[in-house]
Amino acid sequence: MKQHSVLIGSPIHQEYPILKEFLTSLSELKQTNITIHYMFVDDNTDKASKQLLRNFAQDNEGSTEIIAPSPYDHQGYSRNGNTHIWNHQAIWKVAEFKNQIIKHARDKGYDYLFLIDSDLLIHPNTIEYLIRIDKNIISTIFWTKWQINADPLPQVWVQDEYTLYHATHGERLSDEEKKRRTMEFINQLKVPGTYEVGGLGACTLLSAHALNTGVNFSPIPNLSFWGEDRHFCIRAQALGLSLYVDTHYPAYHIYRSSDLEAVEDYKDDNQERISPLEVSDILAKRISKDNNNKITLSMIMKNEASRYLKKVLLQHRDFIDSAVIIDDGSEDNSIEVCKQILAGIPTHIVQNKRSAFANEVELRKQQWEETIKTKPDWILNLDADELLENKATNEIRELINQSDIDLYSFRLYDMWDEEHYRDDNYWQSHLCYRPFLLRYQPNFDYQWKKKRFHCGRFPANIYHLPNAISRLRIKHFGWTNAKERQQKYNRYLELDPDSEFGWNEQYQSILDAHPRLIKWQD
Repeated sequence: MKQHSVLIGSPIHQEYPILKEFLTSLSELKQTNITIHYMFVDDNTDKASKQLLRNFAQDNEGSTEIIAPSPYDHQGYSRNGNTHIWNHQAIWKVAEFKNQIIKHARDKGYDYLFLIDSDLLIHPNTIEYLIRIDKNIISTIFWTKWQINADPLPQVWVQDEYTLYHATHGERLSDEEKKRRTMEFINQLKVPGTYEVGGLGACTLLSAHALNTGVNFSPIPNLSFWGEDRHFCIRAQALGLSLYVDTHYPAYHIYRSSDLEAVEDYKDDNQERISPLEVSDILAKRISKDNNNKITLSMIMKNEASRYLKKVLLQHRDFIDSAVIIDDGSEDNSIEVCKQILAGIPTHIVQNKRSAFANEVELRKQQWEETIKTKPDWILNLDADELLENKATNEIRELINQSDIDLYSFRLYDMWDEEHYRDDNYWQSHLCYRPFLLRYQPNFDYQWKKKRFHCGRFPANIYHLPNAISRLRIKHFGWTNAKERQQKYNRYLELDPDSEFGWNEQYQSILDAHPRLIKWQD
């Protein structure tokens, strides 16, 4: 494989602790098929940050250039515990720094320029993987709470300054439709893949072709959009260059000093990822068959006998071939219900004397290990209050009896009563796809998230297997009873009092007296 030359460029005006993490992240980049040089614009006012940058240059002597800009007024940019504050002078100062880096990369004939802000951390595989995707302009995704109590949002957008939904010219949309399309776009970005976008920035790979075509960050005189990235993106599109984002290797944004607390978690997540650069090796070890595949239902339950267990098992027994059930400390006759309804179907039941749900990841690992002991073809991972819609009985065999796809994701609808699902700002799970049906690959190196709670029901890296979405839907009945909603609310507050693993506003919304409900349509 060709050895590509890459210039990493960054204008730097940064606090020492954040800059230290940024430079460490750069030093850990893999360089199997690339040769990296660095060009930094030292706009620091912090003496410790200036020295740190010099130390990095000494450690990478011969491959690092630091340029000192002409004296600038540093007023116009500041940061506090909540947000960053810019004025136009500061923005166009940075734009000029970036243009200097672009000119250097073009004049020196680099194959690629990687422009990155100095408050970002990236996965070691990032640059090599972006090169492999073979796009002229492509960013790695990162997510930021632009306001401290807001939801995380991406640094890429669809159109204009920061519109996060698709709309055709002249199309008039209601506020509800705008919200729905926004969630579709956001949820799409949460699935590993490469997507065309209308705007991007801060963590972007530019090919030599893009550089030579004339991309730059100079202001477009007849455009009033805020920020140099908007002007860059519009100019790129006008030059015929499409913009892309890749979501396999999210970067981490240290937007506030408080974000330093999660740096180690980000590094742990990186260790769990399997490189898409190794996809060919993964595919070579795949085992698949296009007929006579069998489905193993894998389930965790606790005190489900009087809820939806009977209804769920009665329907699912029509298309499953075996079952593995973890009983997590039930005090009712849930096990007897399973044995009765699944009579004649090979069923492996493991009984935990004490509930392990307080450490959900260990419980999910237990479920996984007990399931793969049975050497399944396909694993259908459903909870005891989740029900595939009726047509699954006829259609699910079409999903599994093929040799190309190993994972299917479905939409899950949170039912608030037997006939209605909830749809509002806090309950929109049905707008995204989640993994429920997996072909077990015994030669795949499955890795789990290290989160104690909200860890996922499957290993974290399964999306590196060939995957697709299914039109089949799942009804989730776990919220249909007001008494149970209160119990779940109390349990979330007990297990996650600081909303470390979930979303506090959603926890609070569980008890809304008048949620927006939509009737289920078969």
